[in-house]
Amino acid sequence: MTSRWLWLTIQVTRRIWFRASIFSVVAVLVALLGIALDPYIPSDLPAKVGANAVDHILSIIASSMLTVTTFSLSIMVSAYSAATTNVTPRATKLVIEDSTTKNVLSTFVGSFLFSLVGIIVLSTGAYGAQGRVVLFAATIIVIILIVVTLLRWIDHLARLGRVTETTDSVEQAAAKAMRARHQNPYMGGRPFDDPAGLPPDARAVPSSKIGYVQHVDIGALAELIPDEGGAIYLNAIPGKFVDPTQTLAWTSRVEGEAVEKAVRDCFSIADTRSFDQDPRFGASVLAEIASRALSPGINDPGTAIDVIGRAVRILSIWSEPDEFDEADYPEVYVPPLALADLFDDLFMPIARDGAPVVEIGLRLQKAFLTLSRLGEGRLRPQALRHAAEALERSESALPIEADKVRVRQAAQMVLQTGH
Repeated sequence: MTSRWLWLTIQVTRRIWFRASIFSVVAVLVALLGIALDPYIPSDLPAKVGANAVDHILSIIASSMLTVTTFSLSIMVSAYSAATTNVTPRATKLVIEDSTTKNVLSTFVGSFLFSLVGIIVLSTGAYGAQGRVVLFAATIIVIILIVVTLLRWIDHLARLGRVTETTDSVEQAAAKAMRARHQNPYMGGRPFDDPAGLPPDARAVPSSKIGYVQHVDIGALAELIPDEGGAIYLNAIPGKFVDPTQTLAWTSRVEGEAVEKAVRDCFSIADTRSFDQDPRFGASVLAEIASRALSPGINDPGTAIDVIGRAVRILSIWSEPDEFDEADYPEVYVPPLALADLFDDLFMPIARDGAPVVEIGLRLQKAFLTLSRLGEGRLRPQALRHAAEALERSESALPIEADKVRVRQAAQMVLQTGH
């Protein structure tokens, strides 16, 4: 499992300012490279390549990149607003972390600083004639990079902030977290199914904060356990809302004055949930997209149907063979992720808000039929449960009998798979 410090580092590297800062530092170093390489350039080379024109080229880049960067930032703000309004505010984080957008802005800001530093150094006379050659070559490379970036940016703008593109990003994030949890269902620890089975000496470690668990460092917890034996039993996994009245974990034969604080430090708690270790959050955001599409103000059942298909793809991951073999940290016990909760997160809001829409009722029953057949029936109990619940909601909400019959027939096909 990812350590807490590595996880925090990953969070920092996803920020726009981090990548822009890296590009800017590299751009400044490249602009100053001409001073260091000046003694190694042949004296007759500047006249051959026309390096004296570099100051004019840099002035053009500086003025244009400042304008393009400002324009791109306004485009980004509009895309974030569109994602918040048309999709869900919970998906905005994925739009902000879009790698193409970060690379584009970083390239534009870096190019602006490169040209600015180049102009300043040229005006001081620090570049010799040979140093101008290095700066001229670097400028040509920067121009090529800007052209390639602009072409990518133009293509990306057609999709940035759109409902389908944002929904696809949510599905990818949810599927990534889902697959990681399916391959390692106990996050490196051993299964902990029944809190009633705690040893008598188990001591509760309550939370000192109020918020959602975003990350748990299982490896750091295992290091707290002495060599002569002991165990830590988790009560909170990523996605759970905790407060000082709730227990994060129980410790058994793990003693020391700073143990409680060390255990708490292994839990990263924040105001919002994170997609990384929390498959249920991705499922909830997908369901929220569908619910918003089904609201009377938007009335877009097509998006809800699209989300149902994505939900089937995500849940199909749990129909794959279980790859869990041996725990990396056998002294740490972790509660499993309940499949029933995943089904509830994905389908309950859609079935509730789509109950008066016959096409949603039919599409849900088709999805449950598919899920009931996957993985040798591993998902069948939950598919049958939700098929019956969705049918009951449709029966009470559909206005005409003909639509009720259609949904009833589709549901019957699902329920027959249980016999």
